[in-house]
Amino acid sequence: MLAGIDTSAGSDGDHDRALIAILAAAHAGELAAAYAYRGHWRSRRGAARWDDRREIQRIEAAEWHHRRLVHGLLAELGSGPVRWRELLMATIGRFFGALCFVGGRFGPMYAAGRLEAMNVGQYVDAAAHARAGGRAEMAELLDEMVAEEARHEEWFGDQVRGHPLLPLVAAVGGWRPPATPTPISASVDH
Repeated sequence: MLAGIDTSAGSDGDHDRALIAILAAAHAGELAAAYAYRGHWRSRRGAARWDDRREIQRIEAAEWHHRRLVHGLLAELGSGPVRWRELLMATIGRFFGALCFVGGRFGPMYAAGRLEAMNVGQYVDAAAHARAGGRAEMAELLDEMVAEEARHEEWFGDQVRGHPLLPLVAAVGGWRPPATPTPISASVDH
């Protein structure tokens, strides 16, 4: 069993259908994320916020890149984006991007971290279906996307870690920042 999916059940075609469904959702989700991050970095004004702004711009660019990659994977599978989902997610992304201008720093950073955690899960499941369906090269590309999305989640998590609202919001929102990695030197007995 890989990533919570039953790889012993179903044919390659079943895994392809599941993979297409995940990738179609991910394609639209990347659009929502990219638009939300565009609003997010634009809302980060002032010299003290330039580092945030640059990193969120980099993350937005990665979301557009992932969207292009996912589009190619869908085409390889003989499929494509789902139009109604694309329109819905574009609207949602722009809405959340606009909210970044009226909220504080914590809310957008928390929401982005939670979104990235969902992206990680989608791509982990997609890679598992690709492997189960005999698409090793596709799975490797998806693994790379998992790693990048996990870096995004970690960065956004670092932005909210220790905030006084985090315990309450995490209880409601269902996401906590990933644990900070233990430095290698701290884990070695001297």
